[in-house]
Amino acid sequence: MIIALSITLFFLIIRFTVTLFNYISNPKLTRVSKRFTDRISILIPARIEAKNILNLLQSIVKQDYHNYEVIIYDDCSNDATYQLCANYASKHPAFKIIKGDELPNGWTGKNFACAQLANQATGKYFLFLDADTTIYNGLINSVVQRVQYYKLALLSIFPDQEMESFGEKTTVPLLHFLLLNLLPLRLVYLSKSSLFAIACGQLMFFDAAIYRKMQWHQLVKNKVVEDTEIMKAIKLDGYNGEVLLANEMVKCRMFDGYFNALNGFSKSALALLNYSITTMLIFVTILFSGPLLVITTLNLSLIFYMLGLIILSRIMVSLQSNQNALQNIVLHPLQMVNFIIIAFLAIQKHLTKTNNWKDRLPNE
Repeated sequence: MIIALSITLFFLIIRFTVTLFNYISNPKLTRVSKRFTDRISILIPARIEAKNILNLLQSIVKQDYHNYEVIIYDDCSNDATYQLCANYASKHPAFKIIKGDELPNGWTGKNFACAQLANQATGKYFLFLDADTTIYNGLINSVVQRVQYYKLALLSIFPDQEMESFGEKTTVPLLHFLLLNLLPLRLVYLSKSSLFAIACGQLMFFDAAIYRKMQWHQLVKNKVVEDTEIMKAIKLDGYNGEVLLANEMVKCRMFDGYFNALNGFSKSALALLNYSITTMLIFVTILFSGPLLVITTLNLSLIFYMLGLIILSRIMVSLQSNQNALQNIVLHPLQMVNFIIIAFLAIQKHLTKTNNWKDRLPNE
């Protein structure tokens, strides 16, 4: 009993310390006033995105950066994605759309789409955006400044998440909570170790010269969680990479509904723990049974100590990710239950090799 309690409290303190480090170090993209004129290739892989993609295209036109090209790759969508983009491109000369090819052997759909986009791009920098994101003024100038100043091969941004349904509110906040609760984000840049490697495929900003040399998406062509794999490769090859929070410059409604959120998060949950099923099972066991064990002691001091660490962590993470702190505190138990569901779905998909991008399994 004492050993189990000690492990639980140690686990809570370590996670709180990581959260506190992230809060103090404030790993947000800094908004800059400087204006850059380098040519940017905005590259958008799209599959079945008719509901989302016009919001992104319109946000690109409205932003305060003007030297860009936009290339959209329609990956065999069975909805109106291609036609909507083609109509939009006909009215905006900087936009064009590519009709996707058959998926070659050994590739996942998104990686092949991104590689084809990069082959068509002419910019000094490549800005890969998921079709369900929306960008705002200041983003492009800010990422250009960051990449130039820190000599980055890749800067990846975790967007602020928009949630509409109750199911999304019990799942989507897990992204930032686990990220900022488990990984000191500043170490992605400061440490040369690939153990501190993570990225967000929703926004990946590359130095194009390095990308053309290394062909990052081809390098990880059969990986479903390609973003983190690319960051690992960048660090292993001696280049600099960094991950930051959006600071209200890019937003995304990642999933529209509870079951889509469970399925989507289960795709990448293991990546946060370096694909270790053993580590995931230990983590889930402590996460779920630890607080219950503390409560069964009926020791009010210990219970309030535990609750204090959890509540303070939720407040810090919510402030960093521009989320409702009170809502996340109230929904914390439901979010933890949903994480357990996500963890077991992730293990199942990993063991059965059924991870995919928009229903496209790797073509073997």
